[in-house]
Amino acid sequence: MFSGSIPALITPFRNGSFAEDVFRDFVEWQIGEGSSALVPVGTTGEAATLSKDEHFEVVRVCADQVRGRVPVIAGAGSNDTRVAIGNVKAAREAGADAVLMVPPYYNRPSQEGIFRHFEAVAAECDLPIILYNVPARTATDIHPETVIRIVQAFPGKFVAIKDASGDLARVSKHRAALRSGFAQLSGNDETALAFNAMGGVGCISVAANVAPKLCAQFQAAWAEGNTAIALALHDRLFALHLALFTDASPGPVKYAVNKLRPEISAELRLPMVAPNEASKAAVDAAMKAAGII
Repeated sequence: MFSGSIPALITPFRNGSFAEDVFRDFVEWQIGEGSSALVPVGTTGEAATLSKDEHFEVVRVCADQVRGRVPVIAGAGSNDTRVAIGNVKAAREAGADAVLMVPPYYNRPSQEGIFRHFEAVAAECDLPIILYNVPARTATDIHPETVIRIVQAFPGKFVAIKDASGDLARVSKHRAALRSGFAQLSGNDETALAFNAMGGVGCISVAANVAPKLCAQFQAAWAEGNTAIALALHDRLFALHLALFTDASPGPVKYAVNKLRPEISAELRLPMVAPNEASKAAVDAAMKAAGII
């Protein structure tokens, strides 16, 4: 169910409000370009600055536009276990097929606390859950032993992980214990090739907002065993992967999407601000090098 190129979608704004019309068009474009699933209201979707009503309205609109053609994976994490449980239930009501969930952030729970958090969520919720490990943002790291414990304790509930730890050895550690039935997805575009070589099956991608067809072709080439093509596409996209993080995300990716699709504003919500000029120049150069503009 979860593999290939999966964009972590931006949330477009217009004069401070969710721009539903252009978001629907953006979702349609993503499907047409070959994205294999969609993630609304993740980090790239500025979930941290959306109200709860806005958050699940974005999920509802995404699911309504998708109409079952690809899975919709809603961001649903919280540092409050009760809120996380409520988020999963709200995501289900909004039409999501699965949820993406970080461990509790800021609180910095122990590994036992992380396990108990996901245990409580699993007990109350009936959507498939994709673990999302991104220690650089959450200050909380789900250690491989804890990932394995969580997945084994609740068969069929935790179906995948988006791993943005940057530690490629974890792919093999997870795979050795969990084998088939648990999908490992890279959370970093620039190492997605190496991640797949270690046993991953795709990427929840920022770059796919800008280059959905190329990202989909890259993942398809790898899955089909066309490693030379996959490497060539990796090389073509590599500068873009780096450029999209030359300033605080999602500033650079919203700038890039606006360059490509001017009807989608680069507007952000505070405390996020527009990328600096050096970042814009890097994005421009990378998009040209990839043949996107």
